[in-house]
Amino acid sequence: MATASVSFKSREDHRKQLELEEARKAGLAPAEVDEDGKEINPHIPQYMSSAPWYLNSEKPSLKHQRKWKSDPNYTKSWYDRGAKIFHANKYRKGACENCGAMTHDKKSCMERPRTVGAKWTNMQIAPDEKVESFELDYDGKRDRWNGYDPSTYTHVIAEYEAREEARKKYLKEQQLKKLEEKNGNQDDNDVGSDEDTEDGLKIDEAKVDESNQMDFAKVEKRVRTTGGGSTGTVRNLRIREDTAKYLLNLDVNSAYYDPKTRSMREDPLPDMDPNEKFYVGDNQNRLSGQALEFKQLNLHAWEAFEKGQDIHMQAAPSQAELLYKSFKIKKEKLKSETKDKIMEKYGNAASEEPLPRELLLGQSEREIEYDRTGRIIKGQDTSVPKSKYEEDVYINNHTSVWGSWWKDHQWGYKCCKQTIKNSYCTGLAGIEAAEASADLMKANMARKEAAEEEPVHHEEKRLATWGTDVPDDLVLDKKKLAESLKKEDERRREERDERKRKYNVKWNDEVTEEDMEAYRMKKIHHDDPMKDFLH
Repeated sequence: MATASVSFKSREDHRKQLELEEARKAGLAPAEVDEDGKEINPHIPQYMSSAPWYLNSEKPSLKHQRKWKSDPNYTKSWYDRGAKIFHANKYRKGACENCGAMTHDKKSCMERPRTVGAKWTNMQIAPDEKVESFELDYDGKRDRWNGYDPSTYTHVIAEYEAREEARKKYLKEQQLKKLEEKNGNQDDNDVGSDEDTEDGLKIDEAKVDESNQMDFAKVEKRVRTTGGGSTGTVRNLRIREDTAKYLLNLDVNSAYYDPKTRSMREDPLPDMDPNEKFYVGDNQNRLSGQALEFKQLNLHAWEAFEKGQDIHMQAAPSQAELLYKSFKIKKEKLKSETKDKIMEKYGNAASEEPLPRELLLGQSEREIEYDRTGRIIKGQDTSVPKSKYEEDVYINNHTSVWGSWWKDHQWGYKCCKQTIKNSYCTGLAGIEAAEASADLMKANMARKEAAEEEPVHHEEKRLATWGTDVPDDLVLDKKKLAESLKKEDERRREERDERKRKYNVKWNDEVTEEDMEAYRMKKIHHDDPMKDFLH
């Protein structure tokens, strides 16, 4: 229901209203009509069909869903560009100081800044512009062609027409010039080919109108199609009398036809005589002709790129094709060389030259005796099998090969007794120098071992009173030393506890040898690991 008035309804009226709405939705009752006599769709939801209470709509209507708040002041007109309304003769107060117009100030003036403005010269006063203000709607603000005058495009059309006329005139002059040259040269050269004459009379196709070229832009309608669409510039070269590929075999289980791409890859008639078949499937086109060559070219480009070649079929197709051609030439050349080597080594069975009689019969008078296992006992010299590696090849002035000498789990050369491979041979002098260096190394090692076995004796030095070496004639008194040790203990106790220090302290600057020795004996050595257990 499209009414918006909120009024009290009884339960029975509400039930009748729901039944009427259901009947209208089912088409059993006529639809509701609005103020203008138009029918209201009964399937419109109530939150859309019911008008707000403040509109006070007494009759059902859908005007509140339309632009009922439309402003008649909206316009689609545009500014009158360049229009002037008044041209003053003298400067007016409040006008632009630069040009004298009343419609803008000096900051917004678009004229060239004058050396002396119109305010002071009172000359060349600019006319007032026509200032308009429009209240545009949503579309008017976003219309990029609003205010465009189509008549301003006439000069562009005139320019192109003039250019076309000049081009036609130029072509006409060139054609007449060629005809004159032909008539002038006809007396000198009577014999001329028709092809040269036609080439002389041809007009450059690039300068001819596109409509006169090949007419590829012509749009043709499809024939016998339900849609009746256009083919565009792509022409279907199939003759209309030919049977379509999807009609060759109507069996459901035959070759699949894809209507989207219009392709049928398999053969629709595989049991038919190949000589009588006109269509054998789209796969035939992929496996024959230039398609196969293009496939091989792509495959070669991929393999070359994987092997490190800087080649790309899409980026540089000419380079890829040249490399493929050179690859095929090298491949054929290598193939022929391999064939020639094999024929030179084993001969050609297809040649007309007769083989020797000895090879054909395979008979000889040599007697060979074998044992039960098939090994030769006598009658034929056993051939020593040759290694695939080069033998008896001496390098770097050596007279023996690598591995001819062994010592201390190392291989070497027998000629110079060196264990470094690919080294230069030093001969007997190198052997003597190696032996001498080995003897010297053994002597040094023996000397070192003997030195390690003998202990090193360090002399203990006693320091004197003031830190120098203790002289041999120094003698300390044991009683004085004991007294000095007691004094040192008392001094340390006073340092630990200041309360035992007396008020009147007597200080003695005289230090004897016994006092210095007692201080040295009581002194804590911080690098001593047993320092914590001494006191």
